[in-house]
Amino acid sequence: MDGVFRAHVLPLVFLLGPAALDVALGPGQVVLGLVAASPLVAATLLGRRVTAAYGIVALLAAALLGVFDGQYTDGALPAQVIRLTVVAVAAAVAVGACTLRVRRERELARLSGEAASARAALRLGETLQRHLLGPPPVVPAFESAARYRPAVRGARVGGDWYDAFPTVDGGTVLVIGDVAGHDPEAAAAMAEVRGMLRAVAVDASSPAGVLRALDRVMAHPATPALVTVVVATVSRTGLGATLCWSNAGHPPPALVAADGSVRLLTRTPERLLGVTPGSPRTDAEVALHPGDTLLLYTDGLVERRDGTLDEGSAWLVEELHRRAGEPLDELCDRLLAAADARHDDVALLAVRVPA
Repeated sequence: MDGVFRAHVLPLVFLLGPAALDVALGPGQVVLGLVAASPLVAATLLGRRVTAAYGIVALLAAALLGVFDGQYTDGALPAQVIRLTVVAVAAAVAVGACTLRVRRERELARLSGEAASARAALRLGETLQRHLLGPPPVVPAFESAARYRPAVRGARVGGDWYDAFPTVDGGTVLVIGDVAGHDPEAAAAMAEVRGMLRAVAVDASSPAGVLRALDRVMAHPATPALVTVVVATVSRTGLGATLCWSNAGHPPPALVAADGSVRLLTRTPERLLGVTPGSPRTDAEVALHPGDTLLLYTDGLVERRDGTLDEGSAWLVEELHRRAGEPLDELCDRLLAAADARHDDVALLAVRVPA
């Protein structure tokens, strides 16, 4: 109620003030045209109907004050008609201006509400993604770091994931995968595939065995087909380690040697998961030495809107060569900062053999 009263103060001042001044100055002192300011002021503070009401009252006040000032004689009538016309035009302009203001305020309120809903959806998406991925995995006996960055557009959730969990023989399974899409459906499919992979890895004897078993499980039609993944096992052997991996249509892991040299662990491409059950799956093995770093990543890190995938891979090799000695957390952060990954999400998992 107090707010409504305060909104009427200025329009009433500009309506009653000129009327009181005209009466105080006596007949013949024509200041009645000043009441035209009342609806104009009301247009900035009040609604359309109230502004129109102030315009009507201002016109009536000007007409009555004209009687008091003797403005309806033959000589003064033309000037009085002009004054009344000006008051009427001012009232019409005020109503029009008020209508535009109210529309803009409603549009602004609508846009603000949509923006607030979008922000809430983004926060919900990010929270969902964090819960689906879980805390950054710990790789016993190795240094490790993991990062996930959602695409700038969309719901800020997607199908990229990383994972690491122990094997029965004391090693660690490393996973980097990508379900096509960056929306809630992709995130839900990612959680399903991630859980199935963990389940089948319990009885699998090698990374290729994990992928073969997952292929069979994903033959179910409810499971999404467009999934790429690298599954690897890493085990300590004396001062170094042994890496064994199998790749289902995913970008090749990068191996950064302790001396700064970099190579991509490329292999003959094998099919994506879930496309053809029974697809051939093979393992590859390489020795890791103290100070060596393994980087698993999704394609959002190397894809370029204005370049080829080979150019993105060459960029990654150059970046890793320049930053070979950096701590893993810093390395992952710098790679994400330098990547042109605004339209796809990115997941990174880096593992280093202690020097």
